[in-house]
Amino acid sequence: MSGTIADPEVLALATSSATLQSEYAPEELEWMGSPFAWIKSRPSRQVGTIGERLVAEWLAAKGFVVTSSPDSDADRLVNGHRAEIKFSTRWKSGIYKFQQLRDQNYAFAICLGISPFDAHCWVLPKAELRSRWEASISQEHEVEGIQPQHGGSDGRDTAWLTIDPLSPPAWLSKHGGRLAEAASFLEKNARRR
Repeated sequence: MSGTIADPEVLALATSSATLQSEYAPEELEWMGSPFAWIKSRPSRQVGTIGERLVAEWLAAKGFVVTSSPDSDADRLVNGHRAEIKFSTRWKSGIYKFQQLRDQNYAFAICLGISPFDAHCWVLPKAELRSRWEASISQEHEVEGIQPQHGGSDGRDTAWLTIDPLSPPAWLSKHGGRLAEAASFLEKNARRR
């Protein structure tokens, strides 16, 4: 099979495809050459697992003791502290959206966001996350980036956190942003047990 198109009908279709590409490809082009581009090609059911493994390997390389959680209420134990790991690649609008936050048994939610050539991380104590989430439920709208993920009374069991890494809500500043800041927060607040 050669790399040229001989059939005129296929050539016409390829020309139309090239025209449409400009509408759909800019995001893909942003990720070209990125060491994280391969993640964008994986099925969504694998992306969360990839994020968990990235966080686990990154923290282990920084000297944290990272082990599997004994149950499904947390993803990992970090220095013996239960951690839920949330992962997002940057959306076209420039934000990260950390989804499926639940009121489960964990001490911290570690939110890792990957852009084509950058990464951001926040380590959020569950108590603070839950308090802000409750405020969004009582006010029935997004509060400082947190909102119920689904509508109606049944939709209060999950939330999502939306963060623009260039302009995050002020409350997040003490919880990370840059990877080193998130690791420092975790180091201070998740000492080895």
